[in-house]
Amino acid sequence: MPDQTPSPAPVPGLSEADAQIRLKTEGYNELPRPDRRTPLRILLEVVREPMLALLLGGGAIYLLLGDLKEAVILAVLATLSVAITVIQETRTERVLEALRDLTSPRALVIRDGVRKRITGREVVRGDVLVLAEGDRVPADAVILECRDLQTDESLLTGESVPVRKTTRAGAVHSDRRRPGGDDLPYVFSGSLVVRGTGMGEVVATGIRSEIGKIGHSLSTLETEPPRLQAQTRRLVRVFAMFGAAVSILAVLLYGTMRGGWLDAVLAGIALGMSMLPEEFPVVLAVFMAMGAWRISQARVLTRRAAAIETLGSATVLCTDKTGTLTENQMTIAELRLRNDETFRPRETPGAAMPERFHALAECGILASARDAFDPMDKAFHLLGGERLAGTEHLHDPQWKLMHTYGLRPGLLAMSRVWQSSEDSQPFVVAAKGAPEAIAELCRLGPAELAAVKRSGDAMAAEGLRVLGVARATFAGHTWPASQHEFAFEFAGLVGLADPLRQSVPAAVAECRSAGIRVVMITGDYPATARAIARQAGLDTHDLMTGEELEALSEAELAQRVRTATVFARIMPEQKLRIVEALKANREIVAMTGDGVNDAPSLKAAHIGIAMGGRGTDVAREASSIVLLDDDFGSIVRAVRLGRRIYDNLLKAMGFIFAVHVPIAGLALLPLLFGLPIIFGPIHIAFLEMIIDPVCSLVFEAETEEDDVMRRPPRPPEQPLFSANLIGWSLVQGTLAFALVAVIYLVAIDRGVPEAEVRALTFFSLVLAIVSLIFVNRSFSASLITALRRPNAALAWVLLVVPVMLGVTLLVPSVSALFRFGPLHLDDLALTLGAGIVVLVALEALKSISRGRLSFTLR
Repeated sequence: MPDQTPSPAPVPGLSEADAQIRLKTEGYNELPRPDRRTPLRILLEVVREPMLALLLGGGAIYLLLGDLKEAVILAVLATLSVAITVIQETRTERVLEALRDLTSPRALVIRDGVRKRITGREVVRGDVLVLAEGDRVPADAVILECRDLQTDESLLTGESVPVRKTTRAGAVHSDRRRPGGDDLPYVFSGSLVVRGTGMGEVVATGIRSEIGKIGHSLSTLETEPPRLQAQTRRLVRVFAMFGAAVSILAVLLYGTMRGGWLDAVLAGIALGMSMLPEEFPVVLAVFMAMGAWRISQARVLTRRAAAIETLGSATVLCTDKTGTLTENQMTIAELRLRNDETFRPRETPGAAMPERFHALAECGILASARDAFDPMDKAFHLLGGERLAGTEHLHDPQWKLMHTYGLRPGLLAMSRVWQSSEDSQPFVVAAKGAPEAIAELCRLGPAELAAVKRSGDAMAAEGLRVLGVARATFAGHTWPASQHEFAFEFAGLVGLADPLRQSVPAAVAECRSAGIRVVMITGDYPATARAIARQAGLDTHDLMTGEELEALSEAELAQRVRTATVFARIMPEQKLRIVEALKANREIVAMTGDGVNDAPSLKAAHIGIAMGGRGTDVAREASSIVLLDDDFGSIVRAVRLGRRIYDNLLKAMGFIFAVHVPIAGLALLPLLFGLPIIFGPIHIAFLEMIIDPVCSLVFEAETEEDDVMRRPPRPPEQPLFSANLIGWSLVQGTLAFALVAVIYLVAIDRGVPEAEVRALTFFSLVLAIVSLIFVNRSFSASLITALRRPNAALAWVLLVVPVMLGVTLLVPSVSALFRFGPLHLDDLALTLGAGIVVLVALEALKSISRGRLSFTLR
């Protein structure tokens, strides 16, 4: 049940009956959830894969033949494949669901003249909200009355500085209902009250609020499809059609020439399985999932795993300023006395503050709320805790707040009156506010006022938020009606800043070395944007404002974004235009952000990167990657990992392509020449569903190439399967097939029993495949260099493969299932020799054409 406060309210608000009617007609105050992929939906997607159909088809044929054992084995392999995929995808969906903030913020409303606390989702249009410091505004509302009300709207505007609010009656521009800007009579859903109190009438909820409009606009944007996934699926379809045609032809030839149509169908299925590179999407999924796991160790959550690979090809990184490049926490950057002497706390961490600055810091603390929500008040208290601890200037809780003068539209300054102890006199009055307002309170002369203005302008040019601070004493018994009646003395100026994250300059430099252009897009003022960009190491010569952007056509904007690196005073819809303009220039765009205002551009970019710590649900839902620690430097680690993944994926895909040549060749060879069939569906399934994926894990674990962050991003149109890669794979596969085929044909010619020929050929093929692993570990390094690289997965493969082969040969039930005969030591030596010959021959060939092969990684 909602909490009720029976205290009288100044306005009656809605009746409970009217509120329930509006709740039914207009819906709950929440954003609609996007469709979720249920386990059943994932299962239906998986069972459409052609390899699964072939496995199940083969199992059905074996069942018709009465071979229950092989039918069960194929069914188990199919079920295992489905289970692994469904579990992985379902786990990902659970992570996404857990990331959402499922709790609804509470709201204090007035209904039937009584204050009542309800969940935020039950707020309706017409409700009267009661707002106080620390409250999260649950819906858009027009302000009926307020006292010194300020809200933080950074989630909607990107600006970290709170904005002042006024009543509808006192507003100059009451028709402008947009977030951002001072002295407007509206508060917006998702913003935070950092100072003062107020009441407002709700004018929009849910999808009709400003935050809701942004969320709704996301549904009109199409997420960029994963290019690698599209390429691999297209390739699999081509192979599937070709393999199906060859399989049908093989079935007809086998059935016509040999009779036994069920055996013919089995042979056709084995041939189809051998020619279908179903491992491509499987390995792609494994690489992306493992990449997501690896990057999660660096506190980065991957919502769409394929985005990691795309990030590796990013050419432009668009970053928000507040909370992304900066810490989203106001700090005191500079104290400046009347004589222009300065002290910068961040430049002297841990050092004592000079005594002459103590009074200025003390006065700023006294002018701030003790239990602060306002970020600037928090900054003063933080400075006091760090620099005034143990001095007489850090006041204990015995100090009593006697009176407060809030900000007024005509005087942008506030004062607090304190009493140091019981019945002590005089009272201490501390004021802070806009420098010109403080100068007015101190009644400075023209020369002093000009000096204060010069100092304030110099600090503002450095991107600082400048406040004046003053001090007075008061010995009267009746509080003056206005702050002007105190005899203030000017104490100095204080510059506040949202400081740059320490990791940002190094991250920006590494992006530059990797050929990635970093662009800053912010809603903040040009001077602040330029100062932060300069600290981050960005080029600040070409700065563009939202007003300039608004005047440009799409074509003109596309031309301008080629050189502009800093965008200031940008509105949310303009961020989206910038991203679209960069994409029109054929750039691969990564966009970072944390606010609702960033969500459309996050979704429109090729890779959206949201901040998880301070980011909104809307931003996270629109993104591909979430930085859980909000560290900009994590983006560079993600780029590095993305490039490593792509490099290793090329090696794995080339390996799989090469492996399919001897597998398909050995399945087709007996059909063409009327020789004994050596491989059935069980052998192909064993190779493709077990050995191939296990071996492919070796490539996923490969360490990165030495120049991974010293080369430019690869061209967006570069295909995964280049002519060089396909050609090199065909060479490897053809050599392996030729060698194993010779062993098979010689064994047949010498009259070796069919079961032994099958075992000999199968073992030779498996060891040739292991040799191809070593060949493909690196395109640019020699075998000796590659062997020096640590790879735990390779060690496991070298241990597991012999064990698995031993089981198929030595365990009678398994040997009978595979229809293997015994192998002698000389047979095993021959299979090992085949693998060594493949390795040596291909390494020699690789050393000759290494330059062309290494180019495939570029």
